[in-house]
Order: sequence, then structure tokens, then C-alpha cells
Amino acid sequence: MSYVLTLPLSVEELPESLRRFGDPAAPERARTIAARGLVPVKGGDLVALLLQLAADPIEAIASSAKTTLDGLPPGVLDAASEAPLHPAFLDAIADRLVGDDEAIERLLNNPALADQTIVRIARRGSQRVTERLALNEQKVLAAPEIIEALYKNRNTRMSTIDRLIELCVRNAVVVEGIPTFEAHAQAIAGQLIPEPTDEPLPSDSIFEAALAADKDIDAIEVDPAEGTESVKEDCRPLSIRLSDMSTAEKLRLTLIGNAAARALLVRDSNKQVAMAAVASPGTTESEASSMAHSRQVGEDVLRYIGNKRDWHGNYELKRALVFNPKTPVGISMKFLAHLHVADLRGLSKSRGIPAALKSTAMQRIAKKGGG
Repeated sequence: MSYVLTLPLSVEELPESLRRFGDPAAPERARTIAARGLVPVKGGDLVALLLQLAADPIEAIASSAKTTLDGLPPGVLDAASEAPLHPAFLDAIADRLVGDDEAIERLLNNPALADQTIVRIARRGSQRVTERLALNEQKVLAAPEIIEALYKNRNTRMSTIDRLIELCVRNAVVVEGIPTFEAHAQAIAGQLIPEPTDEPLPSDSIFEAALAADKDIDAIEVDPAEGTESVKEDCRPLSIRLSDMSTAEKLRLTLIGNAAARALLVRDSNKQVAMAAVASPGTTESEASSMAHSRQVGEDVLRYIGNKRDWHGNYELKRALVFNPKTPVGISMKFLAHLHVADLRGLSKSRGIPAALKSTAMQRIAKKGGG
């Protein structure tokens, strides 16, 4: 069930026991005293009241409530995480438990916890927490957004992701928020999916090593004039690790990896992997421009770049597409009119460029008086 998790709650949503001091319309003096913890409220109700007041519109009250919360003994917050509180309070408690896996696990056992909160925990949780979440098959199938969050969390084991995707397929659940979902499901179809284990599998270690070697830089050096490409020295370890990875692992890496991984994977011989890399939400205009220079990427990748309207303001990208012999002619023709005369002249003399494109370039040079 979906909830509005914003604090402070209205008086109608507050438990009767908290309204005297937690009602946003209660006297300011009463709220000020309550924010200091000087009222006869204990346990989970005290935590809920302080969380309510920590969102008070009066900054002095909010600041005082936060200070009181920070000074509470750990056991008080732990008890509150297991209490039947309003989901908005449990959501706020989750933010205070970040980094405490044991406490987070106790909170996950609370049936009042909203799906939105579980999604946030799944998105940023440690490996221990993500493993705990993945074991609750009934919950993740009922709220596929949790599976999406686990998929995009770099801490989630690769073997766990394969198991979750296979679980979805068996139960006819499609996770719309994972662009690579269908391709991933196809990649593991018919494979033996390992059962949950206490320790990571060897394949998990390979995937983790690839993530560790990944960098937020372009992994490829391209010489457009010579048509040559080479892997940058500091990205060679990642390149080697990718060669040992399965299709499913590569697909996930296109989504959660950095620029170096995408630069290498867009050149993968598997079309689904290459397309997932260029279409990844993380792919920037600058990355796309580098991809457009490549003679190693497929026509479908170049077509995708040429049809991505958000990138059409980049002159270097358009120039790269037109000068790339592998770009579909229809795409090249579309951008020919955007080129400067000097580039048109260079294009008309380039090797490997289709004759129709050269002819049109010369016509445009003549029309512009640059012949």
C-alpha cells in the first residue's frame, strides 16, 4: 500500500495520545516543552512525537526536537522501530538507522513499514540488508519497485539479482523500472540459478571486482583520422574482467556502472549489451559523442544516437556521426545540413564515406559559395 510519508502529520492522522503536544496547531509553548522531551510520553510514542516536532515549521522547535532525538538511548529508537507506528514515523526512523544493519533488519520486520520505505532501504542498503530483503519473495513480488531498487544498488550480489529476475519470470511479473529486464530474463533462461548462500559466489566476486575497476571516464582512445581505437591503460583491468562476464552481468553493468564500463560495453559483440549501454540512463551527451566517433560500434548504436533528440545540440556529436562510415546514410543526411563549410569540404574528401553523402556535401559547399 502507498502512503504519504511527509511529516508533520495532520492532527487527524496523529494518535490520540500525541495530539496534545504534536498537533501542529497546539500552543507553541506546549510544543517547545515536548521538543525537549519534558512531557509524560515514553517509548515509541516519545520517538514519534519528537519526529513529528522535528518537522515543525518553527525552526527552534524543530531543532530542539532533533537534538533530543539525537540524545535518546539506542534502545529507545530500536523499540520504536518495532512498534505499530504510522508509516511516516517508521520512514523517518529508517533515515536515523542508516549504517546500522541490525537495526534496519528489525525495522524491516515491522508490518506497518510502507513499501516506499522498503524501496529506499533497498536502494542504499548494504549487502547484508539487500540479502535480507531478497529473501522475502512474497513482499518483493507484491512490490516490484523493491526489485528495481535492489537491481540498481551496487551492493546487491549479482547471483541475488539473477535469482530475483528468475523469480519474476516464474510469477509473470515484469519490473518496468529496469530497462534491461527482458534482455536479462532471456540471458538467464534455462540456466541453473543458485540458491541463496551465506557467502558471495565466485561470480559475485567477479562482478564486484568489475565494479571496483570501473571509472567515471571514457575507457577508449579514438583516433578518428586513422579510424583506430585502443583501451586506455588504467581501464585495461576492467576490460579484462568484462571478457569473463556473462551477458546478464554485462547488462546489469550497463545500468549501474560508470562511463568506462559503458564505453567498453557499447562495443560488445552482443547487440543487446551494446544497445543497453548506449541507452543507459547514465549515458551522457559527452559519452554519446565519443561513441559516435567509434568504428567498432554497430549501426544500431549509431542510429540510436542519431535519433536521440536530447543530444542534437552537440555539434561534435553530429559531426562524428556524419564522418563515421558506419552511420546509416539516412542519419548522416539528416545532420549534413548542420556542418560547417570546412567540415563539408573535409567530408567530401574522406575515405569510406558513401558516394551519395560526398555528392550532397559538395552540392552544399557550392550552394554556400565555398567551392
